[in-house]
Amino acid sequence: MTNTQPEFLDTPEGRRIGYHRLPGAEPGVVFLGGFASDMSGTKATHLEGWARARGRAFLRFDYSGHGVSSGAFTDGCIGDWAADAAAVLDRLTDGPQILVGSSMGGWIALLLARAMPDRVAGLVTIAAAPDFTDDLWDGMDAAARARLAADGAVDLPSEYGAPLPVTRHMIADGRAWRVFDAPLPLPLPVRFLQGTADAEVPVAKALRLLDHATGADMRLTLVKGADHRFSDPAGLASIETAITEVGG
Repeated sequence: MTNTQPEFLDTPEGRRIGYHRLPGAEPGVVFLGGFASDMSGTKATHLEGWARARGRAFLRFDYSGHGVSSGAFTDGCIGDWAADAAAVLDRLTDGPQILVGSSMGGWIALLLARAMPDRVAGLVTIAAAPDFTDDLWDGMDAAARARLAADGAVDLPSEYGAPLPVTRHMIADGRAWRVFDAPLPLPLPVRFLQGTADAEVPVAKALRLLDHATGADMRLTLVKGADHRFSDPAGLASIETAITEVGG
């Protein structure tokens, strides 16, 4: 049975990060969730069950401002959430891990692989959204940009529920963490998963990422008709397959 009560990690920046950790064989699997999502989502909990059935170590967590972790969502930015993930990887896992990053988590997984290559045994991304803060800015009309400038935040519509607040600080900070502005060596097994019916991240971005990154064992799988979530049985099975291919 899963422990329903999360544990907490205090980071060097003073943030309190909630997590669930499953002991087991290494390399472990670390799940990095998406923008405004939390560790109780379908993919995170399904993969924990998958890991338990195989006796594998597994870790899921909430970035600051998400789920049970400390802080307000609107105070956070990509740099903060990447630092949260780095602290989790450094202090809660042993040895190289398989990173599984969904959407924004894919961006953060790429940043970790670039900054801490010795701690990453393999990489799986699901509808990876590197540099998506630039995409948010580019998609804003003049009125939205004016509200962002005047108020410091603007609510953008979401297909998955209530509008999401996007802050001026988040947009500005995202520019410091761009993946496409610098070389992206990935000297490890990498699997990118992308749905052709994804309304959030276009196939063109997945193709651009495949072209931009360098590595000897890298594949992009396009799943016809799949949306952004990859949370149905077929999507979850494709994630399991990808983890197995990179060392799971």
